[in-house]
Amino acid sequence: MPMLDDVTIVSFNHFLMGPLGAQILADLGADVIAIEALDGAFQRKWSPNNTYVDGESMLFAAANRNKRSLALDLRNPKGKDIARRLVCTADVVMENFRPGVMDRLGLGYEDVRAMNPGVVYASASGYGPDGPYKDLPGQDLLVQALSGLAAVTGTVEGGARAVGVSAVDHHGAALLAVGVLAALHRARRSGQGSRVDVSLLAAALDLQTESLTAYLNGSRPTDIRQPGHVSGWPMQGPYGIYPARDGDIAISLCSNRELGAALDTPELATIPDEENFPRRDEISSLTARGTRKFTVAELQERLTAHHVWNMPVNDYEKLEADPQVQHNGHIMAVPNAATSATVKLVAHPVSYDGERPAVRLAPQPLGAQSRDILRGLGLTEDEIGKLIADEVVGVPEVKRAPVGYAHNRT
Repeated sequence: MPMLDDVTIVSFNHFLMGPLGAQILADLGADVIAIEALDGAFQRKWSPNNTYVDGESMLFAAANRNKRSLALDLRNPKGKDIARRLVCTADVVMENFRPGVMDRLGLGYEDVRAMNPGVVYASASGYGPDGPYKDLPGQDLLVQALSGLAAVTGTVEGGARAVGVSAVDHHGAALLAVGVLAALHRARRSGQGSRVDVSLLAAALDLQTESLTAYLNGSRPTDIRQPGHVSGWPMQGPYGIYPARDGDIAISLCSNRELGAALDTPELATIPDEENFPRRDEISSLTARGTRKFTVAELQERLTAHHVWNMPVNDYEKLEADPQVQHNGHIMAVPNAATSATVKLVAHPVSYDGERPAVRLAPQPLGAQSRDILRGLGLTEDEIGKLIADEVVGVPEVKRAPVGYAHNRT
C-alpha cells in the first residue's frame, strides 16, 4: 500500500520491538533498509517454540516483511562509511540498541543530525535514553515485572504472572511507529528533524493507563492481583473468566438478575447491581458455581438469551478457525522468499478504504538486496565485489557461520 512510498527508512533494529515498529511502516509502503551484521541479527537465530520453516525463524518472519536486507560489518570503517552514506539520504533512522551503542559506532543522533539535519531519528530502548536503569538489559518479561504488569495480571491465589505474549514489545512497536509518523509529518512541513524515543517501560505503563489512573487517584487496594475469577482489581463482579464443563467463557456486562436466571443461580438475582464492587467476591463465586453446570455452547446460548455479554475463550486452534478472524483476513499465508514453503503471518492490523496492505516482500534472506542498495549509492560492480570479498558486505550466496550474539537487547 503506497501511503509512505516516498519515505526511506534505515533500520538498525534487532529482536522484536524495533523490527516490528519498522515493519508497520514498511507495510504502508516505506522503503525500509534493514541493516544486520554479516552473520545476521538475533531474530534470525532464535525462534519461539523452536519453530523454523525451511530454516527461517518465526521471530524473524513475524516482524521483517516488506523490507530490503543489507548485511554490513559496522565494525569495519568501510562498513561505517556505507551506513553513513545511507543515513544521509534517509527520511528516518531507526535503532533499538542499548543507549550508547550507536554513539560508539558514530551513528548516534547527534552524528546523524549533523549529516542530515531534517532526519527523524527514532530510538527504542528498555528504560529510556538516560536515567539509573539505562544500561540494564531491557526485555519484555523484565519490564512486565518492573512495571507492575505481571503483578496486575496475576491472581491472589497464584501470585504474579506474566502476560502470555510479548505484549510490551508489540505495544512499544506500535508507539514507535506512531512517534515516527508524527515527527515525519512535522519534518515534511517545517524541515525540522527530531529525535523520537520510546521505551519498553513507557509502553508497559501505557498498557495500564486505565488501571494506574484508578490506583493513583482513588482508594488503594491492598493487592492489585486479580481476585477470584474477576479479571482485574478495579473491575466489578462478575466481569471475568469462568469455568464451563468443557472449557472457559468470558462474562462481561450484565445485570445480576439476568445472570442469575441464565445460570439457574437464584442467589445471584437477589444481589443489587449497585453492590457489584463490594460484593464481587461473592458474585464471582456464585457465577463460577453456575457456569460449571453447563458446556461452553450451552452457556453462550443461555447467556445471550438473557442479554449477558459473553465470549468463549479460544485457544489458538479455535482462533485460526474463527469465522470473524477469517472474514477479516487477520491471518495470511505468504511464500518463503528463499524456498517453496509457505509461512502464515499475522496481517497488518489496520485496513485503509477496506483493504489491508499487501506483502510486497516476504521476509528476506540476509543480504538479499545488498548489491541493489550499494548500486543505489553509486558504487560500481567492481567496488561492490571487493566489499563482498573483504567481508564488509554480505550477500546470501556467501554463507557465514553464526557467531552468537552480544546482549545488546533494547
